[in-house]
Amino acid sequence: MVSVKDVAKLANVSTATVSRVLSNTGKVKPKNQQRVLEAAKALGYHPNNIGRQLRKMETMTILVVVPDITNSFFSAILRNIENIA
Repeated sequence: MVSVKDVAKLANVSTATVSRVLSNTGKVKPKNQQRVLEAAKALGYHPNNIGRQLRKMETMTILVVVPDITNSFFSAILRNIENIA
């Protein structure tokens, strides 16, 4: 998996610059922005959504503990939780 460090190395910029370009925040010189985008494309960079969710403490996961999963009462509750989520 390609990392931000790999993109930064190929584009010859800092990881902070890569982060700003990929998240579209902060000021980056146009030539550096172009180099980062070209490097990301050349390497096939895709953001790691799991890593991003963990950093933001937003895993989009719900933990439910039930005494008996085969009980139709709990199954209905779990189905509704899944439908709402």
